[in-house]
Amino acid sequence: MRKLILASLTISAAASLQAQSRGSLQQRITRLLDQPPFDRATWNVYAQDDRGHVLFNRNGDHFSVPASNTKLVVAAAATVLLPADYRVRTSVYANGTVTDGVLKGDLILYGRGDPTWSERCYAVDTLAPGACDSTWTAVDAIADSFKAHGLRRVTGRIVGDGSYFEPTLTHWNWGSFDLNWWYAAPVSGLGFHDNSVDFQITPGGAVDQPPSITWNPDLHLFTFENRARTVPPDSSTTIGDNFFRKPGTLDIWAEGTVSLSRTPWIESFALPDPSLYAARALELSLQRKGVSVEGGAASTTDSMVYRAVRVNPIVEYRGRPLSDIIFPILNTSQNWFAEMLLKILGREVGDTGSWAKGLDVEKRFLMDSVKVDSTAFALDDGSGLSAGNLVTPHTFVQLLAYMYRHPKRRPFLAALPRAEQRGSLQKRFGATPLEGRVLAKTGSIFRVNTLSGYIERADGRVITFSIQANAHDVPNRQMLAQIDSVVVQLAR
Repeated sequence: MRKLILASLTISAAASLQAQSRGSLQQRITRLLDQPPFDRATWNVYAQDDRGHVLFNRNGDHFSVPASNTKLVVAAAATVLLPADYRVRTSVYANGTVTDGVLKGDLILYGRGDPTWSERCYAVDTLAPGACDSTWTAVDAIADSFKAHGLRRVTGRIVGDGSYFEPTLTHWNWGSFDLNWWYAAPVSGLGFHDNSVDFQITPGGAVDQPPSITWNPDLHLFTFENRARTVPPDSSTTIGDNFFRKPGTLDIWAEGTVSLSRTPWIESFALPDPSLYAARALELSLQRKGVSVEGGAASTTDSMVYRAVRVNPIVEYRGRPLSDIIFPILNTSQNWFAEMLLKILGREVGDTGSWAKGLDVEKRFLMDSVKVDSTAFALDDGSGLSAGNLVTPHTFVQLLAYMYRHPKRRPFLAALPRAEQRGSLQKRFGATPLEGRVLAKTGSIFRVNTLSGYIERADGRVITFSIQANAHDVPNRQMLAQIDSVVVQLAR
């Protein structure tokens, strides 16, 4: 009897210590969340250990606007549902006859959603062989193939055909201001340089002089008027919000001010016709390599126009591997890549390269594979730019736990930012016990900051968490620091 009593007391004491430990964690994190001015925010937080034990839960089954945490869904779905060796094909067809190196007709550049035709590194180690591309890597490879086939002249046009995806290029729930910028660039089956142009801005030599504005790549595709002025060093710079394009045209102008003390910087402005942009890039590449193009560049999103032509390609280009599409989506939170991948899912797993079909594929993946309740999420786009996305923190934890165990997890985990490494966590968790031990996706839109991922504890255990701070008026840097403090407490 005495042994039984001792055993009961031991179990009771252990349970009491465990309860105190949970309570202590609850108290520490609750104090952080309820500390002014953070207490006015809506905090939805959920965390569990690698045995599935819940460590902290505040509103974990309540909806949050997740911002770029939304990208976790499209990256995970693509990792699991697409073949591991998946690469996007881009084909070039002749709408005419080729005789003695002369194409009498048009050259049709048909894209299937490859977003990697841009200057970018696709690995944390930027010095690794093949890790980085130039702006012209893909386009020049296609032009070189034509040159190798003996093509010397095109009497017609280079036509960019983006009809592999739906003709709707901009999302219905993105703000009109956002549509001017790289992070809301049009989403078509064909694209180049993130469908945006980089404007480098430098103050003028003196007050009242116009700033110096140059752009890259320069494809001679648009007109530009510089209406901005340089202002004294102690004045504000406003030009960053004052780039405009006349609707239905490629007439762009900039106005506003540039402080004389401002160091040069880049603003990336979206262009409205991705297929024309890519066609023009190929036209210039061919010309540089000695292939003349007489008809210029054109574009279409009508899938029927060249349907009969799309049979035997003259040249076919295979893009970078799927892992390289996923890397910028998670590591640096590239919106356009996420939307392109969403439409790829819609076309490759479903039957239509559209937002609607891509979202349907994501929904079925979360329900059927991850076993998430269908009422725990409502998705509106792939990147999280839309404030119409709603996901519970519990859903993100379920998804992350599923991916951590999945046999195809490697590219997903490799793409997630790691604290103190290149990516969106590079400057976070330094000088804390979690330096280099947090692997997580960031998220930020107006009045929203989020972070979801994994904590790799020193003892080898893994904590999966999702922290969603909505409806706040705290400066961004201050809110990020508070979220990081919550993560540090979770790891204790």
